[in-house]
Amino acid sequence: MLDKLKLTAAGLLIVAGVAAFYYLEEYSVLLRAGMVIVSVIAGLSIALVSAPGQAAWEFAKGARVEVRKVVWPSRRETVQGTLVVLAMVILVSIYLWMIDTALFWVIYDLVLKARTS
Repeated sequence: MLDKLKLTAAGLLIVAGVAAFYYLEEYSVLLRAGMVIVSVIAGLSIALVSAPGQAAWEFAKGARVEVRKVVWPSRRETVQGTLVVLAMVILVSIYLWMIDTALFWVIYDLVLKARTS
């Protein structure tokens, strides 16, 4: 129950910061943006104290560890892969254009012959 209360308070704090941004439009944009930033930081701080917030933080840390394990392609591999994709897009588009043109002429001839008959 306490965790739900913390998460609700965090959400309301963030919503209040965003609402204040729009409600206090006579003040400087920099000041209003600062209020939003402070409210988001405060809301996240309150949320991180709850059990779901701690679980989300642990998940984020685990995801960061997993991202470091990824073997990223080299620049050369990336360029080669991009060129293969572009070549395939061009070939498929030419193929589809040829099919479309052929079907157009077949249908055009059928409709034209039906009208002249």
